[in-house]
Formats: sequence, C-alpha cells, structure tokens
Amino acid sequence: MQYPKTVTSPTFEHHRHPLGIGESAPRLSWRAVTDEPDWTQSAYRIRVEGTDGAVLADTGRTPGDDSVLVPWPGPPLASRARATVRVRVWGGADEAPSPWSEPATVETGLLDPADWKATLVTPDTGEEEGPLPVALLRRDFHVDADIASARLYITAHGLHETEINGVRVGDEVLEPGWTSYNHRLRHRTHDVTALLRPGPNTIGALLGEGWYTGRLGWDGGRRHHYGRRRALLAQLEMRHTDGTVRTVTTDGDWHWTAGPLLRSELYDGEHYDARLERDGWSRPGHDTHDWSTVREVPPPTARITAPTGPPVRRTRTVPVHGVLTTPSGRTVADFGQNLVGRLRIRVTGPAGHTVTLRHAEVLENGELALRPLRQAAATDSYVLRGTGQPETWEPSFTYHGFRYAELDGWPGPFDPAAVEAVVIHTDLERTGWFDSSDPLLNRFHENVVHSLLGNFVDLPTDCPQRDERMGWTGDIAVFAPTAAFLHGCTGMLSGWLRDLAAEQLARPDGSVPLVVPDILDPPMGGRPHALWGDAAVLVPWALYQETGDLGLLRAQYPSMTTWIARAAGEETEGGGLWHDPDQLGDWLDPGAPPDDPAAARTDAGLVALAHLVHSADLLAETADRLDEKGDAARHRALASRLRSAFADEFVTPSGRLASDSQTAYALALSFGLLTHETQRRRAGERLAQLVRRSGFRIATGFAGTPLICDALCLAGHAPLAHRMIAERHCPSWLYPVTMGATTIWERWDSMLPDGSVNPGQMTSFNHYALGSVADWLHRTVAGLAAAEPGWRRIRVAPIPGAPLTWARAAHLTPFGRAEAGWRIEGTTLVVDVLVPPGTRADIHPPGGGTPLSRGSGRHVVEVPYAPDDRPVTMTGHPFVAGSDVDCGCGAQPASGAGPHGG
Repeated sequence: MQYPKTVTSPTFEHHRHPLGIGESAPRLSWRAVTDEPDWTQSAYRIRVEGTDGAVLADTGRTPGDDSVLVPWPGPPLASRARATVRVRVWGGADEAPSPWSEPATVETGLLDPADWKATLVTPDTGEEEGPLPVALLRRDFHVDADIASARLYITAHGLHETEINGVRVGDEVLEPGWTSYNHRLRHRTHDVTALLRPGPNTIGALLGEGWYTGRLGWDGGRRHHYGRRRALLAQLEMRHTDGTVRTVTTDGDWHWTAGPLLRSELYDGEHYDARLERDGWSRPGHDTHDWSTVREVPPPTARITAPTGPPVRRTRTVPVHGVLTTPSGRTVADFGQNLVGRLRIRVTGPAGHTVTLRHAEVLENGELALRPLRQAAATDSYVLRGTGQPETWEPSFTYHGFRYAELDGWPGPFDPAAVEAVVIHTDLERTGWFDSSDPLLNRFHENVVHSLLGNFVDLPTDCPQRDERMGWTGDIAVFAPTAAFLHGCTGMLSGWLRDLAAEQLARPDGSVPLVVPDILDPPMGGRPHALWGDAAVLVPWALYQETGDLGLLRAQYPSMTTWIARAAGEETEGGGLWHDPDQLGDWLDPGAPPDDPAAARTDAGLVALAHLVHSADLLAETADRLDEKGDAARHRALASRLRSAFADEFVTPSGRLASDSQTAYALALSFGLLTHETQRRRAGERLAQLVRRSGFRIATGFAGTPLICDALCLAGHAPLAHRMIAERHCPSWLYPVTMGATTIWERWDSMLPDGSVNPGQMTSFNHYALGSVADWLHRTVAGLAAAEPGWRRIRVAPIPGAPLTWARAAHLTPFGRAEAGWRIEGTTLVVDVLVPPGTRADIHPPGGGTPLSRGSGRHVVEVPYAPDDRPVTMTGHPFVAGSDVDCGCGAQPASGAGPHGG
C-alpha cells in the first residue's frame, strides 16, 4: 500500500532564514512527511540550481538514510552566490520516489574580508563621555537604470536601524547584537531591491550606543568597553538589469545630525523628544544644510562574520491585563506576565508634555519594586510633539524586563488600550512541549519557557532587567539541555560558543570567562571557575545531543581541550584536587545568606572536582566521536585519575560524602563518582534520607538543581523525586508559582511569603538556571529523550509518580515531531508514543519488562500498573523553619497564586 509522502523544503546548517549566510558549503537537512508505518528513507536525490537555472549539482539517486546535515553536494559557493535546492527521497527498494520538495533558496553574504569596500564612519570625536543622543546618518545617491537586485550588507559598532527612501530595512531589533567585538563583528544581509527606484534615493541609519560604547556592569558599571566611537559600516550593492553593478558604501560623503532620541541606554532606557523629529530625514530632498560630515575611522580589527542564528525580533504584543492605583496614587499597568521588551504607546496631548514609563518585575507594598534593578533606571520618557493627532512611540535601542509599568504624566484619563507591551527576543522556533495533570507544574514549565525567551536576547543572559544582562557561562551550562529541547537554539548558541572560544583562547592561561562576551575586570573574571568554565564542554555536548552535529563539536574541540587542560592544571601537587577559595560552587544554595550566595552547604572543592571529572568524561567521548583516539585515551585516563582523587578526598568507604548535602550526593551519583556498588547504594539511601528530612524542600543551588531528581531516580527513589517536584513550600520549584510567578526566579525565595522582596542585593525574577529541572520533566516524567545524538533513535522511558495521573511531552526532532506520554486508567498504565519517519523508538514500559522497538507511526502500549501505595513521608528530624535547610522564608506561602510574583 502506498501512503502520501512529501519532503519538506531543505534547510541550511542551523539557519531559519538563509539569506547572507557565512558558510560556502552549507549542509542540508530535510524531513519526510508520511503516514506510512515504519517508513525509513532508503535513498535521496539533491538537485542544486543557480540563479540562471543552470544545474550546479545533481546527486542522482544516492543510497542512504541521511537526511540531517547532509554535506553540500556541489562546488563551494562564492560570496553573494545564490542557489536553489530541491530534494526527493525513496523508501523501500521498489517504492517510487517522492515528489520534489518545494525549492529552498540560499544566498551567501560577504565571505572574504576583501569583499568589503566600505569604510567605518562615525559621528563621534571620541571625546564624548555620554550618554549620547542617537545619531542620524544619511547619504543621497542616484540610480540610473532599473534594478534587478540589491543587497545591503551592514553592521555597526553600536546599534543601528536603517532606512531607504523613508522605509525601514528589515524587522530586526538591537542589530547587530552583542558579540565579542574585539574578535567577531556580525553583519547582516538585506534584500532591498523593492526599496530602490530610478532617480534620487537616500539611505539613512539611526546609530545608538548599545553594548559597544554604552554603560555595562553593576556598581555603576563603566562605558566604552570596546571603544569610544560608535560607527557604521554599510555596503549597498545594486545589480542593474543591464548587468552593471554599482556600490554605495559608508564613506566621507555621509552626513549626520542629532535627532529626537536624546538618550538611549540598555539599562537606563530612552528619552525621546518628538518636537525634534526631522520629517523625511531618510528621503531624497531633505534639507541637510545644518548636518555635519561624518569621520572615517580605521576598519574593524575584528573578523566580520555572518550570523549563525536568527536575529532579535518583535515576536508578539501583550495588552494591558489590569490597571492598578498604587498607595502613592500612581497609575500602574499590569501585563499579567513577566516579559522582556518595551512599551508601545498611543497618546495625544499638548506639545512639550512628557509621559514617563517606569518598569519593574514585581510590586512591593503596592508600589513598583525598584530595588532589584540596582542602578538600572529602566525608565523611558516621551515628549509629545503636540500635533493634535495621536502620536505612537516605541523605544528603539533599549529593552526592559517587567510585568508592571508605571505611567507618569499621562495626559487626560488613561485608556488601557493605548498601551501594549512589545515582546522581543531572538526569533527561535519552538520545538518542545510538556503537559501534565498538575496545573501548577504546567505553569512552572511555561515559566521556564518564558524565562528562556526573556534571556535569549541575542545571547544567553542571566537576567533581562537589572544592571547586568550578561552571558554568564554557568547559567547556560546547566540550562543548555532544557533550552535545546524547548527551542531551536543551536544556531544562536553556536555563535555564542565561537565568542566563548575567542575570549578563552585570547587569555594567556586558556581559562573560560565567567561571562561571554567578557567585560569583567579581574579578580572576579581572572580565575578559572568550575561549572562556569565547564560551559566550554557542557554546552557543545548538549547541542550535539540534540542535533548530532559533529561539525559543531569539531569547531569547539580546541576550546574544550584547552579548558580541561587549564582546569586540570588547578590540581594541587600530587593530590588531584582543586583548592580555590574564590570558587562559586553550588551557587545560590537556598541555605546561603542573602548577601553571600556562594556560601553553600557543599564544599566548593567537591563541586569543582566533580565537574572536572564529568567534563573530562565528556571530552573523552567527544574525542572518540571525532576519531581523536589518542586524545580520547588521555582524557579517559585523566578522568579515571581524578575520579580516584575524588574518592580519596570526599568519599568514605561506606558511601558517605564529606559534604553531607543533597548537591554532593546528586553530583556523586549522576557523574558516576562512586566506584563501588555498596557506596552507590548507601549514597542513594543517604540522599533519600536528606530529601525526606528536608520535608521534600529543595536544598541545592546551580550545581545540584539540574541533577537532584535524576540522582534520586538512579538510586531507586523516583517517588521522592516526584514528591520534591510537587512540593509547594519554600524552597521548592512550585513555591514561586503559588506566589504568582510567571517566570523562573533567581533565588528560591526571591519573594518572601509576605510579599516582600528578598533582602539580598542580587534578586531577579527572571533567571532560567533553576528551571533546568525541566529537562528531567521531559526525559523522565514524560519519558521522551534521544537515545543517540540527533534523535535518529528515541528512548521512551516514563517514570510515573504521584500525584500526577498523566503527563506528556512532544519535541520537534530533526526528523519530525516525536511524542511520548502516559495516563493511568484504573489498574492500567497507557503509554502513547509518536515516532517520526526515519527513526525508531525503544519503549521501556514502566516497572521493568522487555523493551519494545518500534518504527515510525503512533503506538499505544498498555501495561498493568500498581503504583507504590506506600506514603512518601518524612523520616528523621522534621523540617522546621530555621533548620539547616530553611531558606529563611519563615511563614508558609499562600495557597493560591498571588498578585506579586514576576
């Protein structure tokens, strides 16, 4: 029987929009779409055509089941090259081929530095101390013939928005983003054919400070991390219908002036005076008698590179959820969701009247809680032009993390319909979902999703609201598996990893910075830090598990090996230990004092050595896959030696650990640090005892939180893991949900049960790190995981547990949508699985039993189910406030969702 079968349009590398890519031989991926059970691709054919229809490559029928990251079949593409690709596939030997896929077009950007003819131009003298008004830059030019095609290649030292003939180019925001500007400067390619016309034309650009010259860092931060001058680099190439090419570049013929945007800072916000608007400034014929000539400056020292992932975009708008009047009489709009972006207002009023917008994540005592912002003003202001008509405004070069916005100076009665929140983040494709019978757990999972998006603003940041917003390596090190399941972030993170490698390899000692791009000054940023530095290994490995991309591992391999060599060099002579009092360790252990988040119950040296062993293990696996056999043996020997050193220093013969903490046992069990079965069993029992003794409250920070539930399951105590994830008292995963949280908090008790904000100076309501347990929800509760890198083989192994009566997860794999879920029907447990074409699933029924191997299609497995009816109760000392696992909250949290949480 023949089933309908089609093939998706091929994709290129990890790009969503393959215009202006930086790969000359991009690998191809496609998915078969068919209802045929057990369908597997047996052959494929790729056809590549040039812009003139000439065939550049045709593989013919090629035997094989490869459909993910298949090598480019033709000659490498040159700069500016454009090609169209179609694919068809075969299943069984006698099966007719599928129809050709819809064509997909790829176009390269400027691949060679010699392709750049433009000159960097700046409006700045270099003497300015800032903050600076956003500059308007423009140039007139003439088009003598019809345009066949036109491309704008553009980047900046700072942030830019570009217009041609008064029309905005593209829909990206915060361009060109934040890269390690000393090493890499990203440019983007735009198709601007439709914006040009015969006769006079004008190109113009807004140029703001952004991360290049703007203020960065806490305690006041500092400006000019990368330089003192903003600058624009633009190259417009026009191909006429007669075959001639004309190029307009940034050069000394451009002019500039200040505009209405008088201040634009990432932390502090924007000040816009609409009375200073220059109508038609980017259109031909504008009066430029008072404009100044730009200055040409030396070319960038960094490598100009094409993006590997999508840009930041406006992804949705959120209406006002409710309007509050604070005790002080201020008007506050509540958007019902802690989000990242800015406001768009529509206002009418007299000329010169100012509307001020202040942003905050939570309320405290009924007013905006501004203390967590530290020295970020997070305030935008708009001065009305006063035309008598509604004026619409949205900031350009800033963003805020907020749920609440205070509206000061609104002229006349406030209409909630006149304000909306514009959400911005890197434009990632959603690829993972989770749902269950517990609404609070589902809300927690959605909070993880919101925190991911809010902190994936061009790079993986720690938080989006205060005077920080940096690419902290430790946060993404623990969160990468969750991120890779939930969204297609490989392109974005692979670009960030290139910055990590550039920053690391530029350091004399090869250590990984705490933040990437690195703007921290020593001493904090000048030493290697375990777990944070392990991002060099953990993040590439997580992306490899998701995609099966050996090329990514190969690209990061020098960084990975350099980190392990540096970290191993921290061992004391002959002991194999890492003694460093400045280690961050199990950061944000809930037992740590509010102002000392590194004061964890688990020895920082134990955390450091455990991660070094784990990373050495993963590096040995990486070397094997890259056929670096000598390296693999060396890294495996290092891991073995360090594992022995760990046992000698931290493990008793009976399996007790020097740090008698949840994190210590979670690390030892999850990373295979206990070499004897008796030790593993006793350690598992002790972990279970600690969890019961804590009242099922969490007692882990950054290091232990991603592992605690897995460790309990490995030790045979899965019911305790389920009981922990269901706990609602502080500290727990669900406590913030009971307090109304709509994102993941930085601290387990960022807000106390009485609605007050944690007294520590480091308190955010949008941090994804403690949401890393969502990876366990996907893999173990719902039971959906990759059995091998890239999802060609799928593992379905749910572990049901009370109080859940059903759970399910779905993931858009490289081969198509996979699903796994279970539900209890009386004494039967029903497991429901969807396997995408070209893959197989190993289904492990709960409670043991023989695994089942199934091909593509939907499969339902029913097994007898007798849940463990033994109550999960506390043993040993009951949890009491003020004990060694008390987070300091004191009172119990409210039973329902409160109005305060972020």
